Amino acid sequence: MRRLAPALFALCLAAGALATPLPATVRQELKTAGIPQSGVAIVVQEVGKHRPLLRLNAAQAMNPASTMKLLTTFAALDMLGPAYTWKTEAYLDGTLDNGVLDGDLIIKGYGDPKFTIEQFWLWLAELRSRGLREIRGDLVLDRSYFDLPPFDSGAFDNDPVRAYNVGPDALLLNFNTLRLRYLPNGKALNVVTEPLLDGVTLDNQLAPQPSGSCRNWDDGILVETGDSIVFQGGYPAECGERAHNLSLMPHTRYTETIFRALWKQLGGTLQGEQRAGIVSTGAQLFSTHRSEPLGSTIRDINKYSNNVMARQVFLSLGATPPFTPPANMENEAVSDRTPVLTGERLSLARSIQTVHDWLSRQQLDYPELVLENGSGLSRIERISAAHLATLLQRAAVHPLSAEFQASLPILSVDGTMRKRLNGSSASSHAHLKTGSLEGVKTLAGYVRSKSGREWVVVFFISHPNAKYGKDAQDALIEWVQIRH
Repeated sequence: MRRLAPALFALCLAAGALATPLPATVRQELKTAGIPQSGVAIVVQEVGKHRPLLRLNAAQAMNPASTMKLLTTFAALDMLGPAYTWKTEAYLDGTLDNGVLDGDLIIKGYGDPKFTIEQFWLWLAELRSRGLREIRGDLVLDRSYFDLPPFDSGAFDNDPVRAYNVGPDALLLNFNTLRLRYLPNGKALNVVTEPLLDGVTLDNQLAPQPSGSCRNWDDGILVETGDSIVFQGGYPAECGERAHNLSLMPHTRYTETIFRALWKQLGGTLQGEQRAGIVSTGAQLFSTHRSEPLGSTIRDINKYSNNVMARQVFLSLGATPPFTPPANMENEAVSDRTPVLTGERLSLARSIQTVHDWLSRQQLDYPELVLENGSGLSRIERISAAHLATLLQRAAVHPLSAEFQASLPILSVDGTMRKRLNGSSASSHAHLKTGSLEGVKTLAGYVRSKSGREWVVVFFISHPNAKYGKDAQDALIEWVQIRH
């Protein structure tokens, strides 16, 4: 038997890492994008099978970007359950007589990820129907359930007003964002905020521009906040009406302005100020609002890659009690246990430990895993393509697999995959989560092939040209869907 030269032997080993050669279409798209195979990690594996069809650099720890949300949401489904809800409480610290509260109204949050303006209005209307009309004391916001360090919304990319940079909060209202609508009207330009604010004025100094790029239409708009919101710069009028969501004030100030506006609409009055505090010993529970269930929440997180909602859910994982398996129940199913809210405050460290403990109970050893906030909006979070594929395999046979897969964007149909591979035979045949950061482009989920088989697909790109890697990822999706 002839011996292989060392260089040729090494090449054979590298090729052996692929159960099937990398498809020619994928290789070509990577070459066109200027992305070497060393900057890519791929796993393609049929659901329920032990050996992958395709595996490249699968053990390498890489930044998963927003595909990290798959770990967060699946862990939440298993530990908390799809019917899990978050509460927000209203307490009266004083005497209520004939609609008048001689004291403070305290609102205590427990991390609801999706407490929208519509829900807040309905809840405040309920407070009115329960007999509260005039608050002669203060509006006290109790955000103590989360134990968090000071949050710098500009730390990630020096763009603190972007909605994706909103930090978590135990009393998160409407994602802490304003929807700003720009309405050209001849030589004038009107700016409208949704929702309406109370106590904050708009100073619109924007000037319509005769021409400009509609692709980056908001690049020329400068926004400053304080007692008023000041708009400066130029707006390309030919772009017509446009809108975006921005976070322009701290959580407490935002909640106060919305409360005052809605409370006034409902015929209520607030004489005092807004201040931070905690529920006092003598305060009486007046009303409790319940959120949408977790099963609905994870659809918003995964389909639209909502970072702040993912952060809220990740922190909520710490609400599960520490796991101590009984001696005679070594294989106890986590999903059989009922989560219990403890009196302790929830923290990132607690949630990180909770996830590691959960993986251990699932007998999943992920030594390369690095967690920061569970949303993927991170420079340091890491996981390997192989281990994310293993997680997706586990999710595919889980009793709640239907709820989990339904949370993922459908190829060519909705969410972040709505504009991908339109008109392709693969359209509607895949549920896939995407992720993008500077130098990172990722994709992970499930593809159903023409033969009716279901495949786990993970495709990580970590390279300065990653933003050009979409076509290579699409080529892999089509290859799986058409040929297998």
